[in-house]
Amino acid sequence: MAGQRLLITLDPTVLQWARTRASLSVDDLAVKMQVKSERVLEWERAGNITMAQSRRLAGATYTPHGYLFLSEPPDDDLPIADFRTRNDEPLRRPSPNLLDTVYAMQRRQEWMRDEVIRQFEEPPLPFVGAFTITDDPSRVAEAMRDALDIADGWAASVLNWSAALRHLRDKSEDAGILVVFNGVVGNNTHRKLDPEEFQGFALVDEYAPLIFVNNTDFKAAQMFTLAHELVHVFVGETGVTHLQDMQPSDNVTEQFCDKTAAEFLVPEGQLRAFWNQSQWSRDPYSTVARHFKVSSIVAARRALDLELIDRVTFMEFYEEHKNAEWAAVQTAQSGGNFWVNQIWRVGPRFASTVFCAAKEGRLTYTDAYSLTDLKGDTFENIPDHMEVIR
Repeated sequence: MAGQRLLITLDPTVLQWARTRASLSVDDLAVKMQVKSERVLEWERAGNITMAQSRRLAGATYTPHGYLFLSEPPDDDLPIADFRTRNDEPLRRPSPNLLDTVYAMQRRQEWMRDEVIRQFEEPPLPFVGAFTITDDPSRVAEAMRDALDIADGWAASVLNWSAALRHLRDKSEDAGILVVFNGVVGNNTHRKLDPEEFQGFALVDEYAPLIFVNNTDFKAAQMFTLAHELVHVFVGETGVTHLQDMQPSDNVTEQFCDKTAAEFLVPEGQLRAFWNQSQWSRDPYSTVARHFKVSSIVAARRALDLELIDRVTFMEFYEEHKNAEWAAVQTAQSGGNFWVNQIWRVGPRFASTVFCAAKEGRLTYTDAYSLTDLKGDTFENIPDHMEVIR
């Protein structure tokens, strides 16, 4: 009761900053806090608030409670390079969901790096940062296939592009890259990640490189995002990515990663040789997609890159097909295999390593739960369900 009545005075601009960083209006926050809007306005005018209310405010805005006691709003920039593009629009402030996701992945990477060096005594991965953005994209794409043990024409060995996405994800993990596919912050289904804010990011490290793919995005974009972030690892460029409508970026690093990812998924020489015969089809993009095991949107984007079609043609196709892609995402997210979802929210290699460290007593279960966002029976049963992802 004393905590509920204890009135404190905080800086009003900090309280307003906490609300706006969470993209909440005054009315939105009032609903979440179960108070009248006038009460929120009063907090942001005078800063007078009870201790209990300050804790609820921190929770409602996903703000560390201690931040509310600062004398001015803190710098809340991304801790990694921001390669997001939004045409000519200024980039919006990173949301708490994006920031918390990056912070969580950085903690995982730091722990895994120490484990790889001290426990496993593994050498650094030779392909991390082995190239620069001045190199030939086709040369880098070939090196990516070599490092991931993916043969030329590998797409012919998989059934469809969904299987190709799983294959590429598995091969990336096998090569030593931590791969995470998640559409929420940690395991909190109430904090969904916004694909309009970011599609993925890469955290470059020579021992434990990590790629995060926003799983709320449609599958066509996820395939391209994974390939794009792989290029970031190979050129040693940490950063977060968002491509507006899968359009080419003005940023030179992103332009290189786009070109290389496209060459990796759909090699130029093979597509040009295949393009003429695909034109006989009523839907050339689907024909290309079936051949290279990518989605039709990625096929159309590649045709745009190689100037086989113009931008207007691509945008007409993109707008027509993206709604179908979004519907497929919503259907997939409404169900699916529980264990597949859980394991890829953590990453299979990371999950296995943390589980072993906890079982061997090198890591407390409290820390293991914190690192994986799993606990109890779900954490304990992870090894028994690893085979479902293959």
